[in-house]
Amino acid sequence: MSITQLQSTSEDKKQPSWLMFSLLTIVLWGTWGAFIAIPESNNFPAELGFIMWAFSMVVPAFFALRAKGWELDVTIPSIVYGSIIGLLGGVGQLILYTGAIANGPAYLIFPIIALAPVVTILMSFMFLKERAGKKGWIGIALALMAVPFLNYSEPGIAAEYSGWFIFTILVFLAWGIQGYFIKFANEKVDAESIFFYMALISLILCPIAWFMAEGPPSANWGWDGAGLAFGIGLLNSFGALFLVFAFRYGKAIVVSPLVNCLPPIITSVLSLIMLAVLPAPIVGIGMFIALISAYYLAFDS
Repeated sequence: MSITQLQSTSEDKKQPSWLMFSLLTIVLWGTWGAFIAIPESNNFPAELGFIMWAFSMVVPAFFALRAKGWELDVTIPSIVYGSIIGLLGGVGQLILYTGAIANGPAYLIFPIIALAPVVTILMSFMFLKERAGKKGWIGIALALMAVPFLNYSEPGIAAEYSGWFIFTILVFLAWGIQGYFIKFANEKVDAESIFFYMALISLILCPIAWFMAEGPPSANWGWDGAGLAFGIGLLNSFGALFLVFAFRYGKAIVVSPLVNCLPPIITSVLSLIMLAVLPAPIVGIGMFIALISAYYLAFDS
């Protein structure tokens, strides 16, 4: 089913298309988060995983431009905003692959990153003079409370996860700021062009990831290494495309928290099932607070 068909289907059923695109993003990103670290365990470094993700961005960009009749907005505002959004997203992904995932547990990293809408909402409050409702402010407060709990690691394993929290916070900030710029550019630039420039910037960042990788030629370039990384990257890439369309049709103050706070539920459940472990009680409290925060953020109006 094409993007155009998704839009028309949503209209026929009298459903807001932003919700359909948001739900698609939630499912894709939640599943992506649970499987993102698998290629690295198959001798395909996380840095190279970023490269395969960047190439996977080309696929949804192709479909998006084709659906628009190959019309690309090449005006200065489109290039500038698209590049800023792409740079924030691409750098965030690069840090995620090379810093966070390589050193920490996915079931903790993604709940923290999911709180990025706090940054988006606060920036919108300061610069766009928007106001969150009562639920939004409760969600922000709970989100900040959850972070120390999620950062807890049991004695004796802290060294194993050393540094992952700082990298995770950098991704959190990059994607929170990116959400603000997507919101800001939403009325000025069409979604297809935004995504094209996001994909282009991601490809430009690939040489950095290549030089950061340890022995790229000796990596597993087979189907269970590079191929798997590309396939997993497609989950994120199509989710990112649907996110841009969700911003086009919906309110960013609702879309942003919804698509950021709910995927970690899927990620955490799948990760914990695959690892067959339970988090420490303190971490569990943090996850619980984060989920409550997600509810308030997602359904604020």
